[in-house]
Amino acid sequence: MLSLLERLEQGLDAGTRPVVFIAMAALIGVISLQIVSRVAFTAVGWTEEVARFLLVWITFLAATLAYRSGRHIAVTFVVDALPGVSGRAARLCAHLCVLVFLVALAIIGWNYMQLQSFQKSASLRLSMTWVYAVMPLTAVLMAWTTLVAILNEIAGRTTAHHGGDA
Repeated sequence: MLSLLERLEQGLDAGTRPVVFIAMAALIGVISLQIVSRVAFTAVGWTEEVARFLLVWITFLAATLAYRSGRHIAVTFVVDALPGVSGRAARLCAHLCVLVFLVALAIIGWNYMQLQSFQKSASLRLSMTWVYAVMPLTAVLMAWTTLVAILNEIAGRTTAHHGGDA
């Protein structure tokens, strides 16, 4: 079952990477359009808003990629110094704390998204629900990664790429 969960996690990772890449390409295109339009003629009004929304989504989605590969900032020297069972217990405790935080972030993000659902963006008249949806979405994705890391830790299969080894 654990291998199935890990494959699902790898699938999520494989799906997130091209989305981040496409969003980065779109961000470069929108900012280029903004620069050219300001120099050549009247500025295109919606470009600043699209660039801001893309940057927010890219930041959160790329954070999930960094988290899955263990590239977030982590202070591990104490856990690394602990022998055997103590180290495993400390990693498990850290993963559980991270999981609680991410579940709380998902709930708070969902509530905030619902609270702002009536609001529309200034230029595009886009529901702000779509902008704020990235917070609970990425919190759930990172919580999934943390859950897989917890199950790996319990099974005695600690891997460096799961959740940064907080």
